[in-house]
Amino acid sequence: MSGRVLVTGGAGFIGSHIAEAYLKEGWDVVVLDDLSRGHERNIPKAARFVRADIRSPEARELLATGRFDALNHHAAQIDVRVSVDQPALDAGINVVGLVNLLDGAGAGGVKRVIFASSGGVVYGDPDVIPTPETAPKLPVSPYGVSKLAGEYYLRAIRALRGFEGVAMRYANVFGPRQDPKSEAGVVSIFVSRLLEGQPLVVFGDGRQTRDYVFVRDVARANVLATTVKLPDGGEFDAPAFNIATSIERNVLELAESVGQVLGRKPELEFAPPRAGELFRSALDIGKAKRVLGWTPEWKFEDGLKPLVEWFQKEAR
Repeated sequence: MSGRVLVTGGAGFIGSHIAEAYLKEGWDVVVLDDLSRGHERNIPKAARFVRADIRSPEARELLATGRFDALNHHAAQIDVRVSVDQPALDAGINVVGLVNLLDGAGAGGVKRVIFASSGGVVYGDPDVIPTPETAPKLPVSPYGVSKLAGEYYLRAIRALRGFEGVAMRYANVFGPRQDPKSEAGVVSIFVSRLLEGQPLVVFGDGRQTRDYVFVRDVARANVLATTVKLPDGGEFDAPAFNIATSIERNVLELAESVGQVLGRKPELEFAPPRAGELFRSALDIGKAKRVLGWTPEWKFEDGLKPLVEWFQKEAR
């Protein structure tokens, strides 16, 4: 199956890979991005580009009149620290912007909406690891609250407007085009600093864990989530999928792996823990395997290589 899809945030790290994946499967792709974080050079040449803010009347009108089969929503404020310092800004982009798009999608007859949520933050500090989709939702940052609120808005408006909605709860995504200036991109931060001969800053004792999934695996999951038959049932978590590897890796292990791929021994600098940061995180992907037919294909060290190559060739 293919059709016409609008990818918001398609000039960004994850969104540009998703746009490429749709094109590869024969979709007609339009990218909407305000270029506040993304770069026009990331947008695939075969995609049409519209520059607009997701909160704007223009973005709503594009969806209302563009005859899209699907909306893939990845434009967002993604920095936990920004959400802590400016929670109203975070909510304005991540909640109000989403609702504006969902309103346009409903008016335009969009059949399915794919929403980028976050498994790393909506569950808070979970009791069960790897964490399933049905775990309690206890976000500890305004960013996590905005992502969870987005899932609730998706659920409510899809019922009112008649489209299907899917929430993709990501672990920590990494790969080429990841911004080393973003706190969400610790892998690219470490690669960038090691290539520049700088020490790696470790917050806390470095034993906090994350689940790292390669961006091309994430892009493939998005295409599958756009086409697969969704499970029946009215439970909140029914149309939500963890996209991850279920493997925990702590910050010290991450630094060591990056050093091995680059052939350099990293120097570590320790700093105080950051407010709102989780200690452990890894996601159960059994549901994505069963329903989407998806499983990650890239091992962590294999994914580091194209990230390093991208930095060496293209990162500014």
